[in-house]
Amino acid sequence: MPYLPPLHTTEEDVAYFRERVIPQDAVWLAERNGIVGFSAFREEWLDHLYVDPAHQRTGIGSALLEIAMKEHPVLNLWVFQKNTAAIRFYERHGFVVVEKTDGNGNEEREPDALYRRVARTS
Repeated sequence: MPYLPPLHTTEEDVAYFRERVIPQDAVWLAERNGIVGFSAFREEWLDHLYVDPAHQRTGIGSALLEIAMKEHPVLNLWVFQKNTAAIRFYERHGFVVVEKTDGNGNEEREPDALYRRVARTS
């Protein structure tokens, strides 16, 4: 996402995932001759979903999201408002916008939106 400012070094990102994400989230990897995507989720929250741009629109993101949705009937996530491709993706999967912000609450200072999906019960 070229519109985001560089806020952390690679070492800081690695430490964050090692110390925060991996201990608190279920983390799933997608592999095709190497890691091409991942998701990280916990009770009611999809914290991360990433697919390498060369492998987007191949079903990897949907497969990773399906795992999280099966585990948790309610999922929330934050997405930057400029990330229109991700917004379309989440809306196709049943997420609806709950709140939009001006970005003051995130470290990137980029307008974002809270989305939620509640699984339908039969």
